[in-house]
Amino acid sequence: MNDSRQSAGFSGALISFFSSVRLTVVLLLTLAATSIIGTVIPQNQNLSLYAMNYGEFLYRLFSVLDFFDMYHSWWFQLLLILLSVNIVVCSIERLSTTWKIIFPGQVKIRPERFRQAVNRMQARLPGKPDEYQNVIQNTLSKYFATGTRYSTDSGFYFGVDKGRWTRLGVYVVHLSVVFLLIGGLIGSIWGFDGYVSIPEGGQAGAIQLSGNSKKHALDFEIRCDKFNIQFYDSGVPSEYRSTLTILKDGRPVLTRDIIVNDPLQYDGINFYQSSYSQVPSNDVVLSFVSRASGMEYREKAVMGKILSLPEGLGSFILKDFGTGFQFRGHDIGDAFMGIWTPSSGEPVEIVLPVKFPSFDKMRKGDVTISVAEMQTRYATGLQVTYDPGVWIVYTGFFLMIIGCIITFFMSHQQIYVEAQIEKGQTAIIISGIATKNRLGMENRMKRLMDGIKI
Repeated sequence: MNDSRQSAGFSGALISFFSSVRLTVVLLLTLAATSIIGTVIPQNQNLSLYAMNYGEFLYRLFSVLDFFDMYHSWWFQLLLILLSVNIVVCSIERLSTTWKIIFPGQVKIRPERFRQAVNRMQARLPGKPDEYQNVIQNTLSKYFATGTRYSTDSGFYFGVDKGRWTRLGVYVVHLSVVFLLIGGLIGSIWGFDGYVSIPEGGQAGAIQLSGNSKKHALDFEIRCDKFNIQFYDSGVPSEYRSTLTILKDGRPVLTRDIIVNDPLQYDGINFYQSSYSQVPSNDVVLSFVSRASGMEYREKAVMGKILSLPEGLGSFILKDFGTGFQFRGHDIGDAFMGIWTPSSGEPVEIVLPVKFPSFDKMRKGDVTISVAEMQTRYATGLQVTYDPGVWIVYTGFFLMIIGCIITFFMSHQQIYVEAQIEKGQTAIIISGIATKNRLGMENRMKRLMDGIKI
């Protein structure tokens, strides 16, 4: 018995907690504050930039709090879940009362409530109340469904209403917010945003995720068949266009040209044309100068392929190419990276800046290596996004528009028309109650009165 009471008490306290308006206010203020943080602190930037801008202590603190990718952090997602549950529980708690108003088992008209209404007008007409019954009924039918006639000692009255369902408008708005939150959560948990650079003629099966060093593998490959760029007379690019092909299991399934703001969409993933760059071709001519003999040897190097050097100078392998290479805090531009392995000794990492052929002389090794000849080709830069919750968000926006129209522009209107005998004449009393737009209700009551007087 005690266990059941404790269980009921716990569940009641839990429902009371999640149905609290105070919880709603706290969650909304917390989300607003964290959104300010997400605006002040740039999101998904290079981690080295954060360390340089904020210092070691703040960098570690912000990293623990996930401030650098706040909208994907566990605590931000928890706030969205709590707010969703709060809205749902609040709506369910208050829906039962509204439901009884919309679908009453038996419509009860309380004349005293309408006789004391603010919107009320009265007129005296000659004749008996029964003479006006058909006129009142016909006039009401122009604006409302047929009402029920109730007899009194001195006459009769009609009670009609319309728009009971409009009281659900606020719940449609609540539902739309829940859809927006759920859609955002789905996108935050299962969606991704990244970047990939593909040289003309090359292809990629993974993208670099924004804000970190992780890569996300795709279920297919994307190939850049062709890249075209056009320039203004000033040299500024006017348009660049990529011809992309989607490869599934090695077979092409879709080919399309894309430009800025006209993405390629496949399997729910969007590929936007965002940038371009120039990269070296698959091979490059390197210069090897022997320190002992002074002889220069020019050899064509292919990325990833070991190159044997003459005079017993060992071997060299070209490993990578990068842009904006940093040396002692200075940007020395595009550079190749490779490994030179002497005939006797440990392998040495070599940096070969394209613009500085004498750069490797500072190493003072047995051989000086530099870039002798290089051909370039264009590479397309693609912004890649995937948001599985986007259609839920769109549904939420649609529901919010519908809910706002119902809530702000429609109302539950109730009209009371009474005819009673007073001093040998018929007194007509019209009262109206509306959840909103009292001025509109007054105008409707005037039209009803004018119709009855005719």
